[in-house]
Order: sequence, then structure tokens, then C-alpha cells
Amino acid sequence: MDDPQERAAHHVQSLDRGLAVIRAFNAGAPELTLSDVARATGLTRAAARRFLLTLTDLGYVRTDGKYFSLTARVLELGYAFLSSMTLPEVAQPHLENLSAEVRESSSVSVLEGTDIVYVARVAVSRIMTVTINVGTRFPAHATSMGHVLLAGLDDAELEKYFAEARLDRLTSHTLTDPDALRAELEDVRTIGWALVDQELEEGLRSVAAPIRDRKGRVVAAVNVSTHASRTTRDQVFEEMLPPLLATAKRIAADLAVAPVQARRG
Repeated sequence: MDDPQERAAHHVQSLDRGLAVIRAFNAGAPELTLSDVARATGLTRAAARRFLLTLTDLGYVRTDGKYFSLTARVLELGYAFLSSMTLPEVAQPHLENLSAEVRESSSVSVLEGTDIVYVARVAVSRIMTVTINVGTRFPAHATSMGHVLLAGLDDAELEKYFAEARLDRLTSHTLTDPDALRAELEDVRTIGWALVDQELEEGLRSVAAPIRDRKGRVVAAVNVSTHASRTTRDQVFEEMLPPLLATAKRIAADLAVAPVQARRG
């Protein structure tokens, strides 16, 4: 990482702030007012307004005069990243086979900052209030794939995560205590997979496993998600976990011979 003096020499603050405005929008906040954006980014209302109107001029944001939202053009910003990876292409057929076997939705994600970002997905049924697509982001602390990815960090990277993350309570089950989350991540490191039970959304039960590169580093995570009303925890362990772990190994094996390795953000 650059030291502060080196960063000061090259850092373009306006670009930093413009990207912060884009990141203020997410699945839980697809539409924001000017005040919402200013509050989320720490910008003044006047600065937030300038950035929003500039992004509107460029076609990345739309507005009805009160609310602002991102347009599909924002996908261009992530396309180069996704298209340069072999991970989505390699993982997709394995996800299709896994979903067909367990009859539930499955996904692959990578860690980017304090969030997970979906890079591949097969949806069998919709079990969340929000639609999940490639590019969807969720806070890592509340997701099974997030727990797997965080457990794969080294000590320095994990300390950086805890220094930057907001452990918001999304449901009554969400782990928001840093010590409790650290203990959970140690368990995940030991057993090699993570179960998150209704921490992201009430009723959502998900189990995830790590995808490792040739050096054994965790570069991505794969999961299966289901609704608690139709699948018990025991059923997750007995019926979903074995094929999930096998799928993670198959994806890793294919990545090992792919020309470009998966990256972690």
C-alpha cells in the first residue's frame, strides 16, 4: 500500500469523491436524495450536487428531480474487471450443475473492500426481497461467502477490514460484535466452510465454501442459498454441503489450469 506522502503526490481527490458517490448506491438504497448522498459520502450538499449532476450528464445517473439512481451504463465500469477474469467463465457450468443437483440457487463472489461482489450466479428461485445479479454487492460480515472470504485473509488484511467495516445489524441474527465475528471466522478457517443463518435477511439460509488458487489462497467463494422455511440446518449439512465442497474443488481445479487466475479485489 502507498504511504500517505506517496499517495498525496498522485491522488486525484475529485475522482475519489466521484467514485464514492457511485458507491453510495446499493441494493438496499437504489434511489437516494441529494441529502442521502451527502450523508453517505461525507460531502457537502453543494459538492454532492455537482458530482451527481456531472454523473447525470455522463449518463451514469438519472434523476426525477428529487431522487437519483444509477443507470445501466455503470456496468461499463465493472465490465473490464469481469471480462479480464476467468473465474465467472470457469465457474458458471459448475454452478449450473450444483444448482441442478441441490435445486437451489448458487453463486460465486469475490471480496472487494468490505463487501462481497457477485461475479457468477445461477438463480433457481427468488428467495430474497432484492434481485441478485452479477455485480450485486452485500456487506461481507452478514453473508456466508463473506465469512469464507474474510477467513481467507491474512492477519494484516483482516485488521484492515475491521478498521474499515461497518458491522450494521441487518436482522436480529446479524453478527455485529467484532469479537464474535472474529471467533466465527476462526471457526470457518478450521472447518473450511461457513453457514450464515438469516443474518443478511430474515428467512435466508446460506452455506459457502472457499475457492483456492494454486498456492492455496482463497480467491473467491461459492455458495448455495435456500429459505429457512423449506430447508432445515440439518438438511443444509447433509444435502447441500457435500456437493458444495465438491463444486468448490472442481472450480479450483479448473482455475489452476486457466490462463489467467481469479483476482481478489
